[in-house]
Amino acid sequence: MTTEITVVDSIMGSGKTQWAIQHMSEAGPMNNFIYITPFLSEVARVKASVTGRTFVEPTIFNDTSKLEDLKRLIASNRDIVSTHALFSRADEEVIELLEQSGYTLILDEVMDVVDSVTIKATDIRRLQSNKDIVIDEETKRVDWIGDPEDKSRYRDIRELAQAGNLYLFRGSFMVWAFPPAVFRAFPKAIVLTYLFKCQMQRYYFDMFNFTYDYKGVKSNGDRYELCDYDPKSERRDDLRKLIKVYEGKMNDIGRGKFALSQSKLKQYDDATLTQIKNNAANFFRRYADNAKKADVYLSTLKEVEPLLTPRGFKNTFIPHNARATNEYADKRAVAYLINRFMNREKGAFFQDNGISIDEDLYAVSELVQWLWRSRIRRGEPIDAYIPSERMRGLLDAWAKYKI
Repeated sequence: MTTEITVVDSIMGSGKTQWAIQHMSEAGPMNNFIYITPFLSEVARVKASVTGRTFVEPTIFNDTSKLEDLKRLIASNRDIVSTHALFSRADEEVIELLEQSGYTLILDEVMDVVDSVTIKATDIRRLQSNKDIVIDEETKRVDWIGDPEDKSRYRDIRELAQAGNLYLFRGSFMVWAFPPAVFRAFPKAIVLTYLFKCQMQRYYFDMFNFTYDYKGVKSNGDRYELCDYDPKSERRDDLRKLIKVYEGKMNDIGRGKFALSQSKLKQYDDATLTQIKNNAANFFRRYADNAKKADVYLSTLKEVEPLLTPRGFKNTFIPHNARATNEYADKRAVAYLINRFMNREKGAFFQDNGISIDEDLYAVSELVQWLWRSRIRRGEPIDAYIPSERMRGLLDAWAKYKI
């Protein structure tokens, strides 16, 4: 079955979710939807906002798991809303049920469709020499040929390989991929996102030969309509004017293409990390109108968060790839203490399959989504400390439609 995929690619705040709620509310009774979103708060919003049909979410039902309840709800043709986390666990039984059901999938924000698998190169060689796994030379897929009930420390590897979702690249690392058969089980799928062309899900769709159409969304009075995709209608310059980016000596720490990258942050000595932390504290107090803990959020690599937490700003870090949440819409001062690059293993997964990736657009898409979590979503200005020279340059290039 060919899945008809529509990518609604439109800037934050343009009404993608509102259009989806309107679309589901007005669809005929013969249509059923599965709406997948990153956050439980959005699950509640969909349940409360859609009219004319009742959405349910999977729960732990009769002492079974949420995944088992998802299967029960699909078999009952219920309209379902759930999270990315649960949907990513879809198995062959879910696929089979979906193929018989005719659901439309609405995916609110792209998923983590590929992920690195923790295993040492020596363990990979051991599994190969013990004839537990073989590697398909063309696709690089890992097949398990050892004990089908193996319960050793390699059990997770066995289960992923048996599901057909595990790949080996460059002989040294493994990557899990969301089973493309799940998407193929839907007659229609709609993806709500921004800058899809640089997202991993776009690379995933290209790699597995999915086709998709781009659409934008616009408001018309109190209604929302799909329209032709036109990035020039995004008014990026208006958004950029709301962001007062610090320019000064505290940016010296971010000079160079790779400064503040994930690998650099892991390598910095204590003195450098202390300097970054002090810069953030100084920015909030001196350059962001003495912003307090309640006014701010920061992001960096999770492993170094404790070392970069300014005094008085504990528990103010949010994920550096935060998106699709309104939780921080009152924050007026932010600090982005990282220089984003795609994970090496995930990048290799696509590149070794002939898919080109755009590191710069990927980085700025993450930054713009992150900035939008603040009060600029309400049209109010913010102060931002972005010490990475590269990230500041990409933000300005994006605002001028240069990327």
